[in-house]
Amino acid sequence: MKIKQFISKTPGIFKKMKFSTTQKSSVKPAKQRLYRLAAPLHVKGRFLKAHLAKPLSAKHKKRTVRVAEGDKVTIMAGQFRGRAGKVEEVDVKNSKVYVIGIDIQKADGTKLRKSVHVSNIMITELNLNDKKRQERLKK
Repeated sequence: MKIKQFISKTPGIFKKMKFSTTQKSSVKPAKQRLYRLAAPLHVKGRFLKAHLAKPLSAKHKKRTVRVAEGDKVTIMAGQFRGRAGKVEEVDVKNSKVYVIGIDIQKADGTKLRKSVHVSNIMITELNLNDKKRQERLKK
């Protein structure tokens, strides 16, 4: 049986599950993944926190802060480990960050931006242009 026929005959096989806050407290990894997948964007924004460098965490008395455009970050794991740059874009839906200078070259010579997961970066310098962000750091 072809895949398209199978999908059409089994309704709801690729439907997104409904979001429920009760999944948050589960110890089962599958339910935790489901919680993150099905979460609405205002909740997914909370998953975008990255570790601060030691001098910053001592200064602000916080271990993690939400990543924002303009922050300077260092990539701690993955293909681009050790490279640093400024955050160009934050993809809330997929919990990814695009850093200036982190791109790959395709076979035809064109450059393609490469995203980095938030858990693999460390913030080395904060962008404090936003007054609300400054207030949140003081709390």
